[in-house]
Amino acid sequence: MSLQEKVAQALESVRPGLQADGGDVELVEVSQDGIVKVKLTGACGGCPMAAMTLQFGVTKAIKDFVPEIKEVLSV
Repeated sequence: MSLQEKVAQALESVRPGLQADGGDVELVEVSQDGIVKVKLTGACGGCPMAAMTLQFGVTKAIKDFVPEIKEVLSV
């Protein structure tokens, strides 16, 4: 399984929670040096809690599932 596939699978684990609040997350890029770029969409895109969602939801899920990831950035 590729790094991108692993990250996509990790995102699937948090997607239902985001969608329940009217948002979603889109995988933009996974670089070979372990940097993931995601885009919060829908209600998550303009939510004041988006930074917390990214850090404690999305980033944690990705790093728990794919420990070789160094950083998750929102674009």
